[in-house]
Amino acid sequence: MQDSLYVALSSQIALERRLDTIADNVANASTIGFRATGVKFEDVVSGTGPKSVSFASSGKTYLSTAHGSMTETGNPFDFAIQGDAWFAIETPAGTVMTRDGRFSMNENGELMSIEGYPVLDGGGAPIQLDPRNGPPKAGADGSLRQNDQLVGAIGLYDFDPGENFVRYSNSGIVPARAPEPVTDRSDVGVAQGFLEESNVNPVLEMTRLIQVQRAFENTAALIRQSASSTDDAIKTLGSK
Repeated sequence: MQDSLYVALSSQIALERRLDTIADNVANASTIGFRATGVKFEDVVSGTGPKSVSFASSGKTYLSTAHGSMTETGNPFDFAIQGDAWFAIETPAGTVMTRDGRFSMNENGELMSIEGYPVLDGGGAPIQLDPRNGPPKAGADGSLRQNDQLVGAIGLYDFDPGENFVRYSNSGIVPARAPEPVTDRSDVGVAQGFLEESNVNPVLEMTRLIQVQRAFENTAALIRQSASSTDDAIKTLGSK
């Protein structure tokens, strides 16, 4: 009886974590550059042979690799990445990866993220523009020109978020290891005047939410049944 109770409790812990990730995904369905969080679970086996019991692990999160749709804005400071790469911004937490390309130029000519953090080039340095020459023109490779003069390039990076990654602000991810700049790859580029939408599918997430709620209710019923059986057993044995 105790085994069934512990299995049900481990399942509820796993379902609660899944519920948290679904809620976060739904909340960020309109967040530019956001990539959905998934959770994978594994059996944790206790004991050996016929007495072994399988419990649900608390789960490990992973980042969805699906691309969000592209929306044209016409804003010369909006950028979207085509392919598997990330922008890099410098934050108080260090270098952070993001697909959110809503940039701007401050009065000093620095290219900044929407939250005011410097955007980095391929060498990890802040991008410096000339504030007197207006918005730059970006090439597909991320190169930036003002008055037909090359003034810098937006850095594109490759990194592996891994399991149980750490988010930073909206769509940012704190890399566990130093990201590698992307060079000479025809499948990766920058589109100026576009933004990448969130890759969250709200309908799919709501379907998953209903499934998780039903599973949670089922395990709650199992816990009540197990507790009731234990009470009955105690009463029966206590009366003898």
